[in-house]
Amino acid sequence: MFDEFEKFDTKANPKNPLLVPLTTLIAALEVWKHKAKISKVNMKGIKSPYILLANHNAFLDIQMLRYITFPHKMSYIVAIDGFLGRKKFLESIGCICKRKFTNDPYLVKNIDYVLNKQKNIMAMFPEARYSLCGTNAIIPTSVARLVKHFGVPLVILKMNGHHINSPFWNLKMRKVKGIEATLKCVLTAEEVKGMSIEEIDEVIQHEFIYDEYAWQKKNNIRIPFSWRAEGLHKVLYKCPHCGKEYEMSTSGTILKCNSCGKEWFYTELGELEAKDGKTEFSHIPDWYEWEREEVAKEVRNGTYHFESEVHTDILPMDKFIPIGKGKLIHDLNGFKLTGVYKDKPYELFIPSSSTYGVHIEYEYLGKYGDCVDLNTLDNTYYVYPERKDFSVTKISLATEEIYKAKFSKKN
Repeated sequence: MFDEFEKFDTKANPKNPLLVPLTTLIAALEVWKHKAKISKVNMKGIKSPYILLANHNAFLDIQMLRYITFPHKMSYIVAIDGFLGRKKFLESIGCICKRKFTNDPYLVKNIDYVLNKQKNIMAMFPEARYSLCGTNAIIPTSVARLVKHFGVPLVILKMNGHHINSPFWNLKMRKVKGIEATLKCVLTAEEVKGMSIEEIDEVIQHEFIYDEYAWQKKNNIRIPFSWRAEGLHKVLYKCPHCGKEYEMSTSGTILKCNSCGKEWFYTELGELEAKDGKTEFSHIPDWYEWEREEVAKEVRNGTYHFESEVHTDILPMDKFIPIGKGKLIHDLNGFKLTGVYKDKPYELFIPSSSTYGVHIEYEYLGKYGDCVDLNTLDNTYYVYPERKDFSVTKISLATEEIYKAKFSKKN
């Protein structure tokens, strides 16, 4: 499909990273600005090559990653949209292109090249997206399988404060000081070789548990800006008071349901307080997980269904190409995108069995609004629903719950 466009070549070997001192200096300026508290645990004697997994909340993660591993060379796995306008530069510093939530056979080859040929660090963000509400997202067992396959040390970088400084629902900087980062070797090469995939997976899942809002309150990090709540309705799209969806809005420090009129004040410590009556959820992740369970009920009883006319852009390499109007259906079977481009009909179907998660964007690049991006091995489809009553957050939650209900190990 869309074979007339040049596609990103993921087969090429990663380049040995250049400009390490320069990129580290640029990263250091940002890290220093936030007065980062950095710790290293069990890192004595740990040298590259090793696999480094990091949690993902903001662009600051990448800068911290570069800073904390200096002077060692490192390659990163980067989503294709990260290469927009800077493909040659990113390739020159060792970045490897990956389309989100796809099983790319060439990725394993590239990781092997970094670890065994270049003898460098291989860094990855296994959550594959910024956290929507500052808590850990799904990490598939395939990550543990990858660690076991290569048999090198496993290092995990866990960072706190980056979501509070620049949450996914409103990327405006909050100038948070006292961010934290811990670089920890959780498994030596010998331990990796002696453990099962299930045991390695258990270690990874345990080490990736985090809660940015709990961290904020514990460390008394105050956000005084008068606009601090704006955008939070993108994540908290369903009212726990009246049960209506898609009626939430934000202004200044207030989260409001436009259906029943209930309002919540977003405090400087990142908590919610009802202006009148009961505070259903003071902790933002609790509200988010309640929404998840509400979606899970729809999945279990077979009523979940989303359908909308859409506008779609594709990203075959490092430039967006509009392909016009179409229709998106998301249900228990998966995603189905249809449309017509240059008088030729097209159809993209991504089954739910291959989709444990999906990437979403809020007000992406200021173009058409919120979007879902769907990926194949050679193309990425940025799909913008045109209906007003929808939430890409719900689509994301539904994708995860459909997969868990139908295909997870536990089921």
